[in-house]
Amino acid sequence: MDFGSINPVVLLASLMVASTPILMAALGEMVVEKSGVLNLGVEGMMITGAVCGFIVAVETGSPTLGFIAAALGGMALSMVFALLTQVFLTTQVPAGLALTLMGVGLASLLGQNYQGLKPPPVTDLNIPGLDHIPVIGPILFQHDMIVYVSLLSIAGVWAFLKYSRAGLILRAVGENHSAAHALGYPVRMVRIVAIGFGGAMAGLGGAYISLIRVPQWTDGITAGYGWIALAIVVFASWKAWRILIGAYLFGGITVLQLNLQAAGAKVPVELLSMSPFLATIVVLVVISARRHGASNAPAMLGRIFHASH
Repeated sequence: MDFGSINPVVLLASLMVASTPILMAALGEMVVEKSGVLNLGVEGMMITGAVCGFIVAVETGSPTLGFIAAALGGMALSMVFALLTQVFLTTQVPAGLALTLMGVGLASLLGQNYQGLKPPPVTDLNIPGLDHIPVIGPILFQHDMIVYVSLLSIAGVWAFLKYSRAGLILRAVGENHSAAHALGYPVRMVRIVAIGFGGAMAGLGGAYISLIRVPQWTDGITAGYGWIALAIVVFASWKAWRILIGAYLFGGITVLQLNLQAAGAKVPVELLSMSPFLATIVVLVVISARRHGASNAPAMLGRIFHASH
């Protein structure tokens, strides 16, 4: 095996790209869960965003319109979940699983005429004066706009939850929806807005895969990233800055196994491909054994709110 063929600068730069879709999906799901809602349909919303963004980008020639369509597509599918769980008071776990199945089937149907096509290219946003700094420049300052949007989203969500009144209300709804309702806060509306935000973020994450990470359309293009996003929320103990760490850890393992394959590692390709998911499972098992993340879960997570409470 030729380790010399692995360029650490390229490896770290690729890590940021590989981490972006899962970071956005996990961040959106964290906000949803902070409101006390458990949406297991992240995979469905991601692949719906991926196909909507791809189709619109191909048909219009505009990646920007593609990303807007992806956010709207993911949000639209999330509203089905909101209708089921917040209006008809369906149990959240089966509703989320149904949402994933619906999203995967819908994406397969919509994308069947787009197999093998290439979307319009997305140009990198090289930051003048910084992009040519040795080592640091290629790693941090030669990426597309969505990479920087994802990092700003982490900061924005953290500030929103910690310092804004709306963020305080959202957290209050997630901790005790009956008390929040008694204080006059619109519990259902808060949760519906949070679900919509989570859907939009998942859609953007899916479109990042189909338009930038793997610029083409194939069935199952999200390849389980939505489930990893759910796991990373637990890994992060529902904290925004830990979402960043978890996503970059998963992205790093993903990129490393691809580089090891290219370098001719004498390890079965199937095992290397499994490694990011195996690492996620190991991390979750360790966290569960030490009983850390669970104590930080919103108290009302997954519970149905009845207005009569």
